[in-house]
Amino acid sequence: MAGRLLWSPSADRVAAHPLTAFAREAERRSGRSFGDYEALHAWSIEDRGAFWRAVWDHCGTVGEPGEETLVEPGDMLTARFFPQARLNFAENLLRGEGSGEAIVFRGEDKVETRLSFDGLRALVSRLAQALRAEGIVAGDRVAAMMPNMAETVAAMLAAASIGAVWCSCSPDFGTRGVTDRFGQIEPKLLFVSDGYFYAGKTIRIAEKLSEIVGALKVGRTVVVPYIGEAAAVAGGLPGGTTLEAFLAPFEPAPLAFERLPFAHPLYILFSSGTTGVPKCIVHSAGGTLLQHLKEHRLHSGIVEGSRVFYFTTCGWMMWNWLVSALGSGATLLLYDGSPFHPDGNAIFDYIAAEKANFFGTSAKFIDAVRKEGLRPIETHDLSAVEVIASTGSPLSPEGFDFVYSGIKSDVHLASISGGTDIVSCFVLGVPWLPVREGEIQGAGLGMAVDVWSDEGRPVRGEKGDLVCTKAFPSMPIAFWNDPDMARYRAAYFETFPGIWCHGDFAEWTPSGGIVIHGRSDATLNPQGVRIGTAEIYNIVEQMEEVVEAICIGQDWDGDVRVVLFVRPASGVDLDAALVQRIRTAVRTGASPRHVPAKVLAVSDIPRTKSGKIVELAVREVVHGRPVKNKDALANPEALELFAGRTELSEA
Repeated sequence: MAGRLLWSPSADRVAAHPLTAFAREAERRSGRSFGDYEALHAWSIEDRGAFWRAVWDHCGTVGEPGEETLVEPGDMLTARFFPQARLNFAENLLRGEGSGEAIVFRGEDKVETRLSFDGLRALVSRLAQALRAEGIVAGDRVAAMMPNMAETVAAMLAAASIGAVWCSCSPDFGTRGVTDRFGQIEPKLLFVSDGYFYAGKTIRIAEKLSEIVGALKVGRTVVVPYIGEAAAVAGGLPGGTTLEAFLAPFEPAPLAFERLPFAHPLYILFSSGTTGVPKCIVHSAGGTLLQHLKEHRLHSGIVEGSRVFYFTTCGWMMWNWLVSALGSGATLLLYDGSPFHPDGNAIFDYIAAEKANFFGTSAKFIDAVRKEGLRPIETHDLSAVEVIASTGSPLSPEGFDFVYSGIKSDVHLASISGGTDIVSCFVLGVPWLPVREGEIQGAGLGMAVDVWSDEGRPVRGEKGDLVCTKAFPSMPIAFWNDPDMARYRAAYFETFPGIWCHGDFAEWTPSGGIVIHGRSDATLNPQGVRIGTAEIYNIVEQMEEVVEAICIGQDWDGDVRVVLFVRPASGVDLDAALVQRIRTAVRTGASPRHVPAKVLAVSDIPRTKSGKIVELAVREVVHGRPVKNKDALANPEALELFAGRTELSEA
């Protein structure tokens, strides 16, 4: 049964959308007619060479594309996009000039800065000159432990202009979390802030930085001022210098860009690391650029002059996604700190004041706003917002409803899903299509997405593994320190040989949309039946008595039983009556197989730095096994709440 219709784009909106202009251009190129999205998508995966060349041209990509667009001699791993192309990622993002705003930054209620396109180019120029003076060359790694601020974007662009490889995390990471990531890739230079603000508090990190810099043995550490203590922090670090001193010898000069192969490494992103040392996932400059330009312009409607906000940190791939909006001539609206300081209106105050056209956040944030009883639709002028995007975890049907009833009634709600592995999306918003309750609208252009059964056959109307059956440009080019690609193949191509298996448990809907039911590795298997954890969360977390929940499968009596942990609302006791109401709601809303065998209360739920709950880590604790990398968690102490629970040793 298709989800309830919540919104449809007007004819005028469809006609004016960049996707429509692209489709008309593609019709002229291909000699085909694309009367609907299904036809356009079919062409985009049938003739991927023509499609991605059309994206390159339509988006005005700066560089030399070469004669060949796609060479595909065998399996997905041997495919090569634009094998003769030469380009520079930063050159494509720094096309904007003049006094218009390139970046607006707000650090809670403590700091606000604005940077014009000319100002950004000048800062990038000085940073690039300073990096070159430090001996940084193409292929060197430049790392950052920084807030989501303008200087972070500029430093990334300076590194990319040279061809250096960028990696970042947020300053709230613990020492082990940073060294487990950056220690593997041996950065030549490190950018750090002198501290950060969170929930109105000033967080000093000098002692932590000393441990990190000592462990990494990095040659130069540049301390960027944020809380006003940069000089003191830099003085305590070996090879430490302030940003001001680092840039002092250099004046703005014409930017110099190293044009490199399409597959030259741009970013190293890291897996969550909650079950071991994080994987270092290497992404290409060309693949990242084209994928982001496609998603921003064709799917999200981001164009020159758009004002784009995404609530993210520098440790989440959505930061990499966000900053690419510069390549469409958009203004970046950056925010760092707690989204609930001084209250739950903080983000809405910001996007209303800055007239954001694109508002991106997490499903958890939307649910938290709903549970706080906030109604921005009544309190804020969000007339400029055209798209609201949600990711990080599946957006519940109630979350879909709340966006339209509580935030804005006439808006394109784009639930999106992809991840760090592809630094982009597999499924996302489609501006020509209606929005239905609980459904992601469709597969991204150029992405041969499907849902397969355990036997490796496509399925409709039933749950299976999300796969991609053909190569796409933003596939990782490698894992760091994986010379024979063994770990890479094991990560994505082991389940179905030669086919990318993403690790999401998904289902096509009758309307052609898709629902993500959770991660496959967190899928529950009671009596051999696969159950997605999101199916349970979508029911339980709508109850007023429950703030949030986490669900695992516990090995029990030769099978697996479902165990649900809930964080009750303030003043609520998880008594027998509430447990029964939870079980009844799950039985009614899902199925008898979904009903948890145990429902237990906890005061906190562990999550990663990017806000994702960690079902696998909880499962390890429940089974008495060690969690290998607690520093990957924002609140590792919460794991103790799940250890040694006597209730879990009882039938």
